[in-house]
Amino acid sequence: MENYFNYFTEIEEHFQRRFRGALLLSTVDWALIEVWKDAGIPLAAVLRGIDATFEHHEQRKRKTRKVNSLGYCAQEVLAAAAEMKEAAVGVAREETKPQRGFQSAEIASFLARSAAQVEAAKLPAASGISLIPLARDTAGTLRRLAEEIEGKPAVHLEDLERRLTVLEEKLFAALLAATPDAELVKVRAQADRELAPYRSRMPVEQIEQLLQQYVHKRLLEKYALPRLSLFYM
Repeated sequence: MENYFNYFTEIEEHFQRRFRGALLLSTVDWALIEVWKDAGIPLAAVLRGIDATFEHHEQRKRKTRKVNSLGYCAQEVLAAAAEMKEAAVGVAREETKPQRGFQSAEIASFLARSAAQVEAAKLPAASGISLIPLARDTAGTLRRLAEEIEGKPAVHLEDLERRLTVLEEKLFAALLAATPDAELVKVRAQADRELAPYRSRMPVEQIEQLLQQYVHKRLLEKYALPRLSLFYM
């Protein structure tokens, strides 16, 4: 999959246009977008799946519910991805906007801002587990990356994204270890409730990935930690 760092914005805006009204995406919606991104589903396939879902809904004589969540589009998105793969269609060569370019100064600013947020986060503490050293190391690495990048004429985005992914995965692992079990059970139960309407529309593997992403997002929100990915610039 190509580096579509506007992946989230494109999907959000397209879904809102088809919904034809003010609608904020939920935590489940954002988690689902991330699952699609991690699975390498092309942006074009997601947009086609959204269109197909709304078109099928508009053709129904009885509309008992609105398509007010991306979860209702999951089957059509997967079908569109399969069709594109079978047809050997290149990723996002059709029906998508050009990839957004990033300036070195913009990336450096994002990294420096993320470092400050990591340092300011109120992190959980558990017996024998302290996230403070990890937070300091992470913030220091982000600042060093920012210094290396600032002023460069070009940045290798894939290499940088891989480094940010490693940093973020370490934070996730530490958060899961330090967060009390009762809190994690509570978040998981909430995720189960919110995902219940869409379980029949998604493969089991995708549901499990979605649950994991949901828990990650809730933990980041709880402790005011940023996402360390260029997709979130």
